[in-house]
Amino acid sequence: MVFDSLWGLFSSDLAIDLGTANTLVSVKGKGIVLREPSVVAIHAESKEVLAVGTEAKKMLGKTPGNIIATRPMKDGVIANFEVCEAMIRYFIHKVHNRNNMVRSRVLIAVPSGITQVEKRAVRDAAMNADAREVYLIEEPMAAAIGVGLPISAATGNMIIDIGGGTTEVAVISLSGIVYSRSVRVAGDEMDEAIVSYVKRKYNLLIGEQTAEDVKINIGTAYPPDKELTMEIKGRDLMSGIPKTLVISDTEIREALAEPISAVVEAVRTALERTPPELASDIVDKGIILAGGGSMLQGLDSLLREETSLPIILADEPLTAVVRGAGIAIETPDLLRSVAI
Repeated sequence: MVFDSLWGLFSSDLAIDLGTANTLVSVKGKGIVLREPSVVAIHAESKEVLAVGTEAKKMLGKTPGNIIATRPMKDGVIANFEVCEAMIRYFIHKVHNRNNMVRSRVLIAVPSGITQVEKRAVRDAAMNADAREVYLIEEPMAAAIGVGLPISAATGNMIIDIGGGTTEVAVISLSGIVYSRSVRVAGDEMDEAIVSYVKRKYNLLIGEQTAEDVKINIGTAYPPDKELTMEIKGRDLMSGIPKTLVISDTEIREALAEPISAVVEAVRTALERTPPELASDIVDKGIILAGGGSMLQGLDSLLREETSLPIILADEPLTAVVRGAGIAIETPDLLRSVAI
């Protein structure tokens, strides 16, 4: 007990959105202090960590044989425990300016469909990375707090959180999740769909980074007012020679049709399973969109057309989860009611 109170003197509470694509960290009293890609570069033989975050992402697809640039998170959960632990330790130490005396209470946002084994893996990884206490919060709950929804009220609040690895659809009332659906289709699957489409149609192999740039610049879920085009570079699979071509938003919309329809289907299923009293609240208040994937152009318009309900894109959707987790770790009563 004495040691715990001493550690508390050096402690600063952290909220971590441990995402498949990006990790964001919020510090009590300071707000968001770190936003870096969830990528780690390691030496193939010694397993030594060479780079983490932004520096490691620059290496994706460009490393020699003795260096592996990898994402330790897949579909919102830990795919490589040791590498994920090293990544969490790096981010915690970076936030604390490499001060090893600081041991924090940490709140980590996880997908709502996570299993007990996956929960334990996240908790263990954080404890092994020098956290003093570890709490978990479901991503849609954190996002709802982050966008300012009245989660403790006896009314229905519906939120869709589209990240890199998972899409979370949840109905929240009285500080609890009444219904949630987690599908492992999100931003990463959209990137993969673009890579597959270009390969199938043009025999051109492009990298993940190029696919992500295409999605951000000309990816649409709903036809825009004017045609969008973009020049992409890759390797011709027939000749093996680098090649450039121009691709349009119509083609990318065709490529994204399958992952987008999976998201729409998840929303429809959630609406069908929502209790009638809460459903009537959602009709009045609409559905909130959060997460990086929700920024896909025209997604709100498509969902509006498919559901006939008001769809509101959150302010700063990328940071909604970490902001909500930050509020929760700073508010003891709220943390007790929402932590899992």
